[in-house]
Amino acid sequence: MPRFLRLACVALAVAAAALLAGCSTPRVVDGRVQSFTTLNAVPSPATYRLERLPSQQTPSFDSIAALADQALARAGLRRDDAAPGVLVQLGLQADTVPRLDPWDAPYGPYGMHGPWAWGGWHGRGWGVGGLWRMGGPTPLHRRAVSLVMRDARTQAVVYETSAVHEDVWVSDPAVYGVLLDAALQGFPTPPQGARQVRLPLSPAVPAVPGTVTPSAAPR
Repeated sequence: MPRFLRLACVALAVAAAALLAGCSTPRVVDGRVQSFTTLNAVPSPATYRLERLPSQQTPSFDSIAALADQALARAGLRRDDAAPGVLVQLGLQADTVPRLDPWDAPYGPYGMHGPWAWGGWHGRGWGVGGLWRMGGPTPLHRRAVSLVMRDARTQAVVYETSAVHEDVWVSDPAVYGVLLDAALQGFPTPPQGARQVRLPLSPAVPAVPGTVTPSAAPR
């Protein structure tokens, strides 16, 4: 066998091994979290009622509401629709975010700032063409959750938090469950300002109709 063919076979074997290793590694969800609070301790009583908006009064939202109940329970709150201490409103967002093609910039991905400045390149992964411009970068799937808590007696907002995740892979509703946990990290006195929260994606939540399928190899 010619030497270049042997080298090609070795390279393919290494790439296959790396791909298999990546498939066996649990996915980690990176969430950009920002929280605001007026609480000094868990509300008393530590109970809540989830107030579903008109657009959320559908059976398809039940699985998301169940994920919210689980995340709130892990945060130390108990659901009690009859005697809530706080009223919780849940928001969700799902869309795609285009990424800039680095080769659309003058002088390729390096722009005019030398080989260490990647200019407008955002996110991870290449499109079909990669460096050869056979296709643009794979768009990112964006998933976001927000939680607003109001004192049940005064109606004053006492807690506000959100979490956003962008990746070439997405798994609904599992990603929403992880983002809800990320948004509630540190409740009721979370760190101030924006922060990154990394949590493993649980494979236990089954996919639902309408789930976006993976568009790139898993990490």
